Amino acid sequence: MPVATEDAARSLIAAVRAEHPRARHHCSAFVLGPSARTQRSNDDGEPSGTAGAPMLDALTSAGLSDVVAVVTRYFGGVLLGAGGLTRAYRGAVAEAIAVARPRTLVLRRLLEVRLDYAAAASLEAQARRRGWAVLDADYAADVGLRLGVPQSEEPELGALVAELTAGSAVVTRGALDYLAEE
Repeated sequence: MPVATEDAARSLIAAVRAEHPRARHHCSAFVLGPSARTQRSNDDGEPSGTAGAPMLDALTSAGLSDVVAVVTRYFGGVLLGAGGLTRAYRGAVAEAIAVARPRTLVLRRLLEVRLDYAAAASLEAQARRRGWAVLDADYAADVGLRLGVPQSEEPELGALVAELTAGSAVVTRGALDYLAEE
């Protein structure tokens, strides 16, 4: 399941635990941030290293980040042994990854461009053609387009806005954020 922060990952794990209160184990792993710099796993009472670590390995082997995996296990009376547990937990996460549709996130500069209606329509069309994220539009006396543009393409946006509006548009730079690839 996609998550953006460690708090969000822990909240999601707690929600799964609350949804299945009679289960014996809710083993988990999550990977967060660029270059997967935050990695956590939890065996939740299974023998050390038999659940969380194999789950984490499945996530990192797939190159995923900003994701949490929780495997809920009800004990069925059959002891699997350390090897069986490791295969079961890693396999459950690998199966989930196989059917998931991962999204690629790209670091983009958030910008708001205020311009007239005619130029806004043209800018929006050109932004979409270039793969820039068109996040929303505010229609009032003029139009405020909120865009997400790769940092390296900010000068290109500036030139395009200047060309379309003869310099009359107002561009406000916002924060950097990771957005889904267009």
